[in-house]
Amino acid sequence: MTHAVLLDAQSLGESVDLTPLRDRVDRLTVYDQSNAQNAGDRLSGADVAIVNKVVLDAETLNALPRLKLICVLATGLNNIALDAASARGIAVKNVAGYGTGSVSQHVMMLMLALANRLPRYQRDVADGQWQQSDFFCLQHHPTLELTGKHLVIVGQGELGSAVAGLADAFGMRVSFCARPGNEADDRRPALEALLPEADVLSLHCPLTDDTRHLIGRDALQRAKPSLLLINCARGGIIDEHAALEALRDARLGGLGVDTLPQEPPRDGHALLEALDKPLNLIVTPHNAWITPEARQKIVALTADNLAEWRDRR
Repeated sequence: MTHAVLLDAQSLGESVDLTPLRDRVDRLTVYDQSNAQNAGDRLSGADVAIVNKVVLDAETLNALPRLKLICVLATGLNNIALDAASARGIAVKNVAGYGTGSVSQHVMMLMLALANRLPRYQRDVADGQWQQSDFFCLQHHPTLELTGKHLVIVGQGELGSAVAGLADAFGMRVSFCARPGNEADDRRPALEALLPEADVLSLHCPLTDDTRHLIGRDALQRAKPSLLLINCARGGIIDEHAALEALRDARLGGLGVDTLPQEPPRDGHALLEALDKPLNLIVTPHNAWITPEARQKIVALTADNLAEWRDRR
């Protein structure tokens, strides 16, 4: 009998059907929320742990002799003590590609909103500037027509490629840069070479030692002051404080982020504090991935992982 425990079902949001998971195991215990402190007790009788963001550290895994599989309801595995899992013979499976459509349209939403200076014009209308205008329109924030503009993408995986396809439909010119840290063995141009001619930069790479603060003060000094910078990957890939400083100083044309270094940002963040300022700035709450279709696909892909694991036993 296979007993699976889902530790943080609430992270999948409402209206997600867990039937595909129930169909792959003999027993499924579901908790809405868990944490690193109670995860061990809740997994004590489990063969399979199903988890999104709950931390499973080495101490927890070493106390679970029955556990044979961890299914992560996400692509990132940074919350799992992988070395400890490997040492104990615990298989770890993640899911990928579930949010391609959801995230890529979110990226384009940010790109379009920043290009049209939506944050600035919405604030102007709310402040009554349109109502008091001498003309029928407001046009004091120059907008950017995407047709013919150069989009540089860091990360040529499924997400980066999907964004490139959407950008192509807008008539943009798209370049992928070499993988950061591997420029010598990559035929693609280095980001350093592409950055000065980029009109839009979109990040779709993992957070590693090579990508931490990939876009910082030095990079921003080499970029056009009109550059639109979009990060729907991981907080910390850009130096958010340096980017905000550049935005305030008109050395950056627009900034759109869907992720911050600490999530949720309980202690605040400079970007959140700047949202009430007249800046071309958008911060969304790490929800690029949350379309119902994407969340249900996570369940389907996890069910596939369960089936594959059971077939190999």
